[in-house]
Amino acid sequence: MPRQHEAFPWERAMALGLGLLRLRSADFWMMTPRELAAALQPLTGGDPAEAMPRHELDRLMQQFPDGA
Repeated sequence: MPRQHEAFPWERAMALGLGLLRLRSADFWMMTPRELAAALQPLTGGDPAEAMPRHELDRLMQQFPDGA
């Protein structure tokens, strides 16, 4: 049975990037999820390197490839 993948939380990411951080739309869309996590680090108190485990990033990269 194929495993269901959760969709990337775009609504939450946009709310944090555009609303909380007040990024310009163009700047938000040029960021990687890791960069967004690092930008949010002062507000969350977390370690940006621990924001997303490598295996989770690999899974997202496979699920949502950039395309050539």
